[in-house]
Amino acid sequence: MAVMAPDAIEQTLVATDLAARALELIPIPAAHLVLTGGQFELFAMNRAYRLAGFGVVAERSAMIADLGPRIIAFLESQLIRSDFEWVFGQTIDCRYYRVTIARAFATFHDRCTISFVDQTSQIQTERSLRREMTTDSLTGLPNREGFEDLIEQGRDRSKTAVLAIDIDRFGRLNSCLGSLAGDELLITVARRIKGALRTRDTLARIGGDQFGILMTIDGDRDEAHALAKRIHRTLTTPFRLTDYEISVECSVGIAYGADEADDVAELIRHAQFAVKRAKASGHAESYLPQDLAIARAQFSMETALRRAIENRELRLAYQPICDLATGRIVSFEALARWTDPQGNVHCPTDFIPVAEESGLIVPLGRWAIEEAAQTLALWDSRHGGPCGVKVAVNLSAIQLQRDAIAPVLGSALDSTGLTGDRFTLELTESAIVSDPDRIAGTMHALKALGTTLAMDDFGTGYSNLAYLQKLPIDILKIDRSFVTGMLADRDKVSIVRAILSLAQALGMKTTAEGIETNELAQTLAALGCTYGQGYFYAKPLEADAAFAMIGTGVSA
Repeated sequence: MAVMAPDAIEQTLVATDLAARALELIPIPAAHLVLTGGQFELFAMNRAYRLAGFGVVAERSAMIADLGPRIIAFLESQLIRSDFEWVFGQTIDCRYYRVTIARAFATFHDRCTISFVDQTSQIQTERSLRREMTTDSLTGLPNREGFEDLIEQGRDRSKTAVLAIDIDRFGRLNSCLGSLAGDELLITVARRIKGALRTRDTLARIGGDQFGILMTIDGDRDEAHALAKRIHRTLTTPFRLTDYEISVECSVGIAYGADEADDVAELIRHAQFAVKRAKASGHAESYLPQDLAIARAQFSMETALRRAIENRELRLAYQPICDLATGRIVSFEALARWTDPQGNVHCPTDFIPVAEESGLIVPLGRWAIEEAAQTLALWDSRHGGPCGVKVAVNLSAIQLQRDAIAPVLGSALDSTGLTGDRFTLELTESAIVSDPDRIAGTMHALKALGTTLAMDDFGTGYSNLAYLQKLPIDILKIDRSFVTGMLADRDKVSIVRAILSLAQALGMKTTAEGIETNELAQTLAALGCTYGQGYFYAKPLEADAAFAMIGTGVSA
């Protein structure tokens, strides 16, 4: 064993004394350590270290007991400095430190300086802010970001399911009752849903009127549907708010972690996609891969349709409506058609719903009115005067709610020199019941222009005889579902008779859709139906072909 010379010992003592004095200048806990024979010795420490409670006797120091292996590993390495995070204390009163181990003595390899920067306040502040950012302030539940964090932290996502719960009619309830009542309802709904969950299931509020549930699947996927049924049952009991008693229904969509193991946000979106089908079916629905494909296709179609409307790539086809008594064409229904620049033909049953959902139905509807007016004016010009037919244009429920139809039609009439009696505007029953007071005002404004108003697809919606009596409706259009196959179905004949009798009692005319044979046309004429429309007369025609039919009767 080597023996240090007296000069070396004196130098060591001087260096140690200087290091100890230097420690007192440091405002954070710091200490000098020496490792002798595998045992640590605290040969210097500052006041901040003593107050920190790390232990001033090496053998009983909690700090050395915890960090000793790391300090030894540092001393045995070639590192000059090592930094790391360290948590000291129990869960309730623990503190968070940034620890630095450094070689303060260049000539000694058995000793080091260790210092501690207390980060407790910063970390607690960050956690508090994070908690606020991931918590819904109204219900105290995790918000969407917090919900994603919970799913991300799950150990085995393949055994989890995410349920998206959409509160039906909440927007209407909120607007009618006020935001305070709406907030009270959301809090009460959250409590009731939570009561239907197991202890290990987690509830979150992931949207304004939408909740999310993260559940663990023990057996098979039917457990998620069983939970959805429990939620439906727990919401059936009316909610008693401050001054109201309200019934609440919900739509539940389900997505499974095993199907989307990588992307948490995608998993939640899949559950929300399933909600759309749940709204249509009336019961909980699981996500299907084609849901996303359909949604993306609709979004792509929306972009293309917007461009098509801006570039006036759409056109109108015209299907004749004939007087059943004489066979003479009295009107043409204008129907939107779309063929894109690549030659792809898009079916109206595909792009009209996209237009309604996206709001494009407003510019599309305006274009249809203007285009129909210009076509009718052109026919008059080619005929040398009024050509003797009307043109009928369909009005969407969304269009009626969002646009001022009467001024749009008035502008089209002014620009073409036509009179309002040359136009028939067709509304569906759903359009009328959506906002009867507002729609009634619109209908009276249209009647003031001289137009004819028809109720389309009568009998397939939610007919209200009071509306029929009060609203200025001129024509009831009998839906093709009652007309097709009518001759072989007594029930359909009875329905058609009832509609014709109702129209006669109210002083309205009738149009039967879907006429495909002469026998059917003659039968409907005998029953008292006024007009007929269908492939027996003609399929929708281009404007020139439709003009060529004006003045003729039933086509061969």
